[in-house]
Amino acid sequence: MTDDLEFLYSGGLDQKPSKKESFGKKIKSLLKKRLKNFLPEKNRIKHLTKFLSRGERYIILGLSILIIGSILFIPIGYYISITKSTADFGGGFTEGLIGEPRFINPLFLQTDTDRDLAQLIYSGLLKNDGQGNFMPDLAENFTISDDGLAYRFNLRKNIKWHDGANFSADDIVFTVKTAQNQDFASPQRINWQGVELIKIDEWTIEFRLKNPYTQFINNLSLGILPFHLWQDVKPGNFILSELNLKPIGTGPYKFSKLKKDRLGRITSYELMANEDYYLDGPFIKSINFEFYTSEEDLIQSFNLNGIDNLSGVSPANLASLRFPGKVKIHELKIPRYFAVFFNQNQSNVLSDKNVRLALAHSVNKDKIIESIDGKGFKVDSPTLPEIFDEFEDSIKKYDYNSDFARQILENSGWQDKNNDGIREKDDRKLEIEFVTPLRKDFITIGEQLRDDWGKIGIKINLTPVSVIELQQNYIQPRTYQMLLFGEVLNIEPDPFSFWHSSQKKDPGLNLALYDNQGADKLLEEARQGLNPVVKANKYNDFQNLVIEDLPAIFLYSPYYIYPQTKKIKGLENELLGLPSERFANVNEWYIETQRVSKK
Repeated sequence: MTDDLEFLYSGGLDQKPSKKESFGKKIKSLLKKRLKNFLPEKNRIKHLTKFLSRGERYIILGLSILIIGSILFIPIGYYISITKSTADFGGGFTEGLIGEPRFINPLFLQTDTDRDLAQLIYSGLLKNDGQGNFMPDLAENFTISDDGLAYRFNLRKNIKWHDGANFSADDIVFTVKTAQNQDFASPQRINWQGVELIKIDEWTIEFRLKNPYTQFINNLSLGILPFHLWQDVKPGNFILSELNLKPIGTGPYKFSKLKKDRLGRITSYELMANEDYYLDGPFIKSINFEFYTSEEDLIQSFNLNGIDNLSGVSPANLASLRFPGKVKIHELKIPRYFAVFFNQNQSNVLSDKNVRLALAHSVNKDKIIESIDGKGFKVDSPTLPEIFDEFEDSIKKYDYNSDFARQILENSGWQDKNNDGIREKDDRKLEIEFVTPLRKDFITIGEQLRDDWGKIGIKINLTPVSVIELQQNYIQPRTYQMLLFGEVLNIEPDPFSFWHSSQKKDPGLNLALYDNQGADKLLEEARQGLNPVVKANKYNDFQNLVIEDLPAIFLYSPYYIYPQTKKIKGLENELLGLPSERFANVNEWYIETQRVSKK
């Protein structure tokens, strides 16, 4: 037996197990030899059993099984003791997303679906390590000058595009120049204005800023486009290119195929592992995505075993999962908040600050947190308390007080003269259109707000709409009066794109169409500050201006809830800049395992 174990060790356990001759087969062959010599011949057993009672035969049978089991355990136990389990290549999973892909292009990402797919297909110079820090990705290493004006990157030299072409500094130069070119109308343009990119050599580049901008590091996770495929595409044809749906990147996964229904809508999308990926992995062979119009449809598919993972679920819908034991519920932190944004250009009623004050004092945020099962916290400003917690106790808050809200309206001339439950003033009814995403948690909160505001004499017409309709028919043209929506501040927070007056029109993200010169100046100065104390004070002054002007009611910051099949191992992320960054370490995820020598 010892000789056989030594043979097994020298023949297979110094390396990965062979696909042709597994360890199990070696053990089986060995046991056949040993048992042939060890066990008595058939006629001897028959002769022996004639002299034994039934009880004695059972005892001998049990002992025989025990002996054989022991013989089997010795080599198996030895094998386990000298090996360890590690990730192996293979397996796949299906994840459900809400909304179909439109532009899987880092320069034109507008929806979470597009961002999710781009995160898997493209790579940036840096990426989130899952703990809120930036680490090299396409870059091998980087340095930042003492004055914060120069960022130099040394690139990895072993990177290939998914079509086999070599990656180089030219790809980065092309991507950034395209983002800066106003002819392409990229939403990324605002992040690259005033940035000079110098190609030092084929593997070294440097970004030079006119002014210090500490949040510039956020921009460096931008996915890089392949110069050799995009260089001849004209600005007018950029968003029409097939590469927006069948992209070529350098990330851990590459496009394989997609399916459409008879109306031309994409119903599924398959990615395969990039065998030339420059980092360890990926270990999971394939990822398939199925697309749904609502969270309810997403959950129904999970309950019918149609998908393994759910891209994100509201707390209120967790109880709807029929087989919760199939998934691990990840509660991930994202620096984001949800708020009710006022569009005063679309409503004369909302241009009256007294109305906005009454609305703010009629919001019961504790009740909102209860509606999401406590999976989040209250927010009172455009910066999160966990970012500038030293100012949390000093900011102005609009406490819940419905009686005070009624008094505000009465004193400002809004009265219910005909006793129909709706206040009027100067022949105007206190009636407001309110748009929310078509998701259970948003609808629940929207209905709660509608009812609370109705009690103080404000009629709210609630309209829940799908994600696609919300983007195309309301957010892009800014045609809402009130909007329940969220904003993500990034790992290194920068409120500029959400509150600066230059961002009022699409593709800007100033959903309240806020315009205050003092706030603009503070945002511009805070961006350039290298001293963290000075920068924090600028942001505190900015948030106090916003709170006083009341262009929005800040509600809550929820956790990102990601139900992931238990067969997947390796997700260690805790703090994400965006929901798509749950895939930041996807190359380390695995389903299959193998045993290798501990040496």
